[in-house]
Amino acid sequence: MSTLNGKTLFITGASRGIGKAIALRAARDGANIVIAAKTTEPHPKLAGTIYTAAEEIEAAGGKALPVKVDIRFEEEVRAATEQAAATFGGIDILVNNASAIFLAKTPDTPMKRFDLMHQVNVRGTFLCSQVCLPYLQQADNPHILNLSPPLNMDPKWFKKHGAYTMAKYGMSMCVLGMATEFESDGIAVNALWPRTTIATAAVRNLLGGEAMIQSSRTPAIVADAAHWILTQPSASCTGHFFLDEEVLEKAGITDLTPYAVDPSVPLMRDLFV
Repeated sequence: MSTLNGKTLFITGASRGIGKAIALRAARDGANIVIAAKTTEPHPKLAGTIYTAAEEIEAAGGKALPVKVDIRFEEEVRAATEQAAATFGGIDILVNNASAIFLAKTPDTPMKRFDLMHQVNVRGTFLCSQVCLPYLQQADNPHILNLSPPLNMDPKWFKKHGAYTMAKYGMSMCVLGMATEFESDGIAVNALWPRTTIATAAVRNLLGGEAMIQSSRTPAIVADAAHWILTQPSASCTGHFFLDEEVLEKAGITDLTPYAVDPSVPLMRDLFV
């Protein structure tokens, strides 16, 4: 299978950034996209709402269902999946993209930030996977894809931002467990992570401003990698912790220069790799 035409993707945090890029790539195939995100009104620092994303998705060739969802709340996730199934007839793919980030050492991490990261990253991923499971069990070639890093117990990834690392690794541990748990259902569960920083609002606003944007790649590289994963046979492509570069190599794409924001600037390696 090389297309997502007619497939229904439930993508958390799809109003902007990597989530929206994955949605737009699938839309080019003619996919149905459920935009499960919180933003309904424009934000001064974060461009895009579920409604503007829907317009872009439909302009790209897909069908869009914008649904206001805070994945911390079970009732909202359940209502969104029910609406998705009623609109499109089911759910074929879940992309757990929504994530909260706060990079700080232990003394400098307020507990409200700790709680937010674990509620969104770990609990939200677990909850969405659990609620989507009955639909995925009925789907043809079902996939769950978590935007989370390979598990690496090197202490350096915990020393400077232990709370964030635990929260992101929690998403990866969902992959580790669910890939085996759902294997008999034929549901693929994989993780995808970029080797370099990606030009998103989080990178600009939280990590390093415009200078880091220039040393990053565009979200399109992650979207193209996700597309390859999600078009693989679910029964034989599961339990992997993919890096975007390695996926594109499998897809036969060796020149990654077009993905660079500025090809003249050395790329910045992302966390965890």
